[in-house]
Amino acid sequence: MGSIVNGANGTATGKKPTVIFVLGGPGSGKGTQCAYIVEHYGYTHLSAGDLLRAEIKSGSENGTMIQNMIKEGKIVPSEVTIKLLQKAIQENGNDKFLIDGFPRNEENRAAFEKVTEIEPKFVLFFDCPEEEMEKRLLGRNQGREDDNIETIRKRFKVFLESSLPVIQYYEAKGKVRKINAAKPIEAVFEEVKTIFSPEAEKVKINSCSIL
Repeated sequence: MGSIVNGANGTATGKKPTVIFVLGGPGSGKGTQCAYIVEHYGYTHLSAGDLLRAEIKSGSENGTMIQNMIKEGKIVPSEVTIKLLQKAIQENGNDKFLIDGFPRNEENRAAFEKVTEIEPKFVLFFDCPEEEMEKRLLGRNQGREDDNIETIRKRFKVFLESSLPVIQYYEAKGKVRKINAAKPIEAVFEEVKTIFSPEAEKVKINSCSIL
């Protein structure tokens, strides 16, 4: 892990990255909104869950361990996820990242900041009632092994117990941007745009001044 840690606080371009943590319960729609943010504001979307699932698919010993923990509704060890995130940041040419579904708990948060020396610009929190998230997860058909009612409810419980303290930590620092995620997709993105639009305006102004 040494070689990864040494370059962890920079990107492929050598710049320190801008990181936004994206949090919300399973089925809150954060993945869909991340795709919109990428399209409109030029961020790179890194899903902790997707990186972990890719590791599982690789068939490695690490992947088997991750698979067993997810089945039991447990949280994967911080160092495993941080290692995958660091690698993805380092290998990407961008310097603006949405990290989706991480940190999952206080230990994740502290380890990420300590190892990478990166503090998030802010936390985008998609707040959605449990009943709505459950309805969405049971209605989608992605062939996900962890989308059965028993595992879904375990994931809700883990999220409430583990992730909310992370949100409270950043809230105390004035770094949480809360979104009402129970609304339709388009309405949710309108709310997201109010958070990102000042940044978009800066890009427009800079473009005009160059012209």
